[in-house]
Amino acid sequence: MSIELYSRGEFAHNSPLLAFIIDAMSEIKFFHPIEVRYGDLDPQGHLNNAKYLTYFEQARIRYFVSLELFEPGQSFMDIGVILAEAKVTYLAPVEYGTPVKAGVCTCKLGNKSMTVKQSILHAETGEVYASGYVILVTFDYHTQKTIPIPVEMREKISAFEGYNS
Repeated sequence: MSIELYSRGEFAHNSPLLAFIIDAMSEIKFFHPIEVRYGDLDPQGHLNNAKYLTYFEQARIRYFVSLELFEPGQSFMDIGVILAEAKVTYLAPVEYGTPVKAGVCTCKLGNKSMTVKQSILHAETGEVYASGYVILVTFDYHTQKTIPIPVEMREKISAFEGYNS
């Protein structure tokens, strides 16, 4: 897992990082509101860096639920995905009480993996606090082997995201 820290103004307006962030924000159709809890903060009063990945995960689970690929109460062993890589670019601090939402967009489907772009934004203004991606691998937890992306999963994600599987 790689986590990189960028403060505001550290990259040029024509940088690949900025292009990635703008591209990701324009593609994201699914957002899940997140409550910033006091216990999520670090000693400086900002959202702890590890919590961004937790918020990404919460939004991904809700994304799968909304696509009817996972049901509350279902065993996580039956989701059939495992996290292979994660990257977070931190752009601005989040403080207690800030209304935030986490965005999810599956931007690439491979044979056995998918790239999911994610973001943490101010729920009202749209200011981007963090942007990143995860790579999920479809996995059979019972046999402990990777598997091709199931047809139903591929079709539902493709239909939602608006591209051909």
